[in-house]
Amino acid sequence: MRLKYVIVIPAHNEAQYIGLTLESLVNQTYLPYKVIVVNDNSTDNTAEIVEEFCQKHTYISLINNVSEAEHLPGSKVIRAFQVGFDTLGKDYDIVVKLDADLILPLAYFETILEHFDEDMGIGMAGGFAYIENEKGQWVLENLTDKDHIRGAFKAYRRACLEEIGGLKPAMGWDTVDELLCHYYGWKVVTDARLIVKHLKPTGANYNSRARYKQGEAFYSLGYGFFITSISSAKLAFMKKKPGLFFDYMLGYFKALWSRKPLLVSSDQAQFIRGYRWQKMKQKLAKTA
Repeated sequence: MRLKYVIVIPAHNEAQYIGLTLESLVNQTYLPYKVIVVNDNSTDNTAEIVEEFCQKHTYISLINNVSEAEHLPGSKVIRAFQVGFDTLGKDYDIVVKLDADLILPLAYFETILEHFDEDMGIGMAGGFAYIENEKGQWVLENLTDKDHIRGAFKAYRRACLEEIGGLKPAMGWDTVDELLCHYYGWKVVTDARLIVKHLKPTGANYNSRARYKQGEAFYSLGYGFFITSISSAKLAFMKKKPGLFFDYMLGYFKALWSRKPLLVSSDQAQFIRGYRWQKMKQKLAKTA
């Protein structure tokens, strides 16, 4: 029996792109069992566009959700995801958190399910995000390591998602989920053949407060000062905005001074720090 997969799409003012995303879903070589779009307090015609697809495809449904309009990274999108997730029940094998500004290759989910089917130890799987540059070329959105799945398109085995305790409604959710996967012994798989067109640059809708949230997220993951410093410098360099390093570090210290609760337990935080140091040492060994 083939694995059954379901998709939850949080959408806030995505009228410009959501039609393209849904079109790429209905054209998949292996269709989803359910697609739930959570219209999260949109003020444009996102809902109307989704309704047109619902009328043509019975496996697509729409939930209208009322929430705060402020778009801070992590919390808003995962709370909207949870609204849709809570309606799923247990009749599925794989659940996908998908953004509303993507174009997926035609065999995307058929390939993803092949990974899950071939290895029961795989807890998460995904492809790679590409963005269009000034020359009209689609290039890798190179903000993360090659073994990290972007939060825009995360596929989870149900047992894995349950064991890690679901998704955390905070910035850093799409990092802590993978770290907890490793903590519980699950594998995280990326497939470079799967090129996903990301139509809107990451963080395009974040407000001015969001730049401090990254450092706060590093604190919440239990990174500690030294790993946070290295991670902040690396991310600021990759974004080609050196000044972000100071914003990230200020966010870290704000969280530290306010004694913000961690997203993980003390044992998990210890594992995460060890895992991060191990990955850094591996990279240094490769460049040596």
